[in-house]
Amino acid sequence: MTQLISFRVVQGLGAGGLAALAFALIGSLVSPRERGRYQGMTATVMAIGTVGGPLLGGLITGHLGWRWSFYINLPLGLVTLVWCQVMLRLPVQRTKARIDWLGILLMTVTISAVVLAATWAGTTYAWGSWQIVSLAVVTVLGLTAFIASQKRAVEPVLPLRVFDTGNFRLAGVMVFAAGAAMFGATLYLPLFQQSVQGADATSSGLLLLPMVVPIALVSNIAGKVMSRTGKYKIFPILGAGFLAVGLFLLSTMDTGTSRTVTSFYMVLVGVGLGFLMQMTTTIAQNSVEMRDMGVASAGVTLFRTIGGSLGVAVFGSLFTRATEHHLPSAASGNADASLSGSAVDRLPQGAKDAYLTAVADGTQQIFLVAAAVCLAALLAALAVKEVPLRGKPVAAEPAEQPSAEKARIWR
Repeated sequence: MTQLISFRVVQGLGAGGLAALAFALIGSLVSPRERGRYQGMTATVMAIGTVGGPLLGGLITGHLGWRWSFYINLPLGLVTLVWCQVMLRLPVQRTKARIDWLGILLMTVTISAVVLAATWAGTTYAWGSWQIVSLAVVTVLGLTAFIASQKRAVEPVLPLRVFDTGNFRLAGVMVFAAGAAMFGATLYLPLFQQSVQGADATSSGLLLLPMVVPIALVSNIAGKVMSRTGKYKIFPILGAGFLAVGLFLLSTMDTGTSRTVTSFYMVLVGVGLGFLMQMTTTIAQNSVEMRDMGVASAGVTLFRTIGGSLGVAVFGSLFTRATEHHLPSAASGNADASLSGSAVDRLPQGAKDAYLTAVADGTQQIFLVAAAVCLAALLAALAVKEVPLRGKPVAAEPAEQPSAEKARIWR
C-alpha cells in the first residue's frame, strides 16, 4: 500500500500539470470570446473519460488483473505525447523560470493536513485528540508560512495579486463547491445505486450517464452561447442553482427511491455542473492580467481538486458515522460499505434492513451538506461582475510571434 500511494503521488505530479496546462493553453491561444467553445470541448472529453474510465477499468481488471489498469496508461500517454509534439504549434517564448520549491512544499503540507484532519476527525480519532489538534496546528502554521513565502518569492507558485480581483476569489468559491459536488456524486451515487437499488457493479460507469451526458451537452451549449453573446454571468448562476436543487433532491432518497427518480435528480446535477465548471475558468482567466493566465488556470484546477479531496474526506466521515449509528456496534466495525446488490440480498433480513437504512441515511447526509455548499456557490455567482471579455490573448497576437507560427494552433 505504501508503494501504491507513493507511486500515485508521482502520477499525480504529471496529471496535475496536464489538467492545469490544458486550460492555460486555451486561455493563452484563444480569445476570451471564443474560449467557451474550446473549454466546452474539454468538458466533453472529461465527461467521456468519467464514464469510459470505470467501464474500461472494470473490463481490464476482470480479464487481465488490476495491474493492467495502470499499464494501459503507458501506450495512451505515449500516443498523446507524440500527438502533441507533432500537431501542437505554440509560439516560442524562452524565459528562465525560477521554481518556488518552498511555496510548493508549504502548500502540499497544508493541504495534506487539512484533508487528513477532515478524514480522521470524529471517526478514526476524536475531535479533541492530539492527532487532530496537531493537524489543525500544522494547517494554521503552514498556511501562515505559505502566505509569507508568496510575498517574498521572486516567482511565487500562487501570486497573491490574483486574489486582489473579486471575480477570481468568487471563481475559487464556485469551483471549490463544484469539485466537492462532482467528486462526491461520482463516489457515492454508484455506491447507493449498487447497494440499495441493486444495480450491477460491473457497469458502474454507466450509472453516472444521467449526470455525465448533461455535463457534456450543457458545457458545449453554454460555451457557444457565450461566444456569440459575450455574456457569461447567467451561466454560473444557473449552474449553482441547478446543482443545489439536484443535490438537495438527492438528499431525499431513501430505500424506496427508484432508479428512474435518481436518474432525474442526477440530470439536474449534471446540468448544474455543465453550466458552472467551465465558466468558472473563463471568469478566473478574464479577471487577471495576461502574465497570470497560467496561474489563474492552475488556481482553478487547484481549488477544484481541494474541493474534491476535502469533499470526499468530509463525506466519507459523514457516511462512516451514519453507518456506525444504524448498524449494530458489533458489526459496524467490519461493515463493508460497498456490498453489491446480490451480496446485500444474501444477508439476514434484519441485517439487510439495517445496512440499507445505514447507506441511505449516510447518502442523505452527504448530499444535504453538498447542497448547502452549493448555496454558497450560488451567492458567489450572484456577486460576480460581468467584466467585458478581452480581445485576442498576447500569445495569439501576430506582433508577438513569427509569421510561420501565427496562423493556427493546429496544423
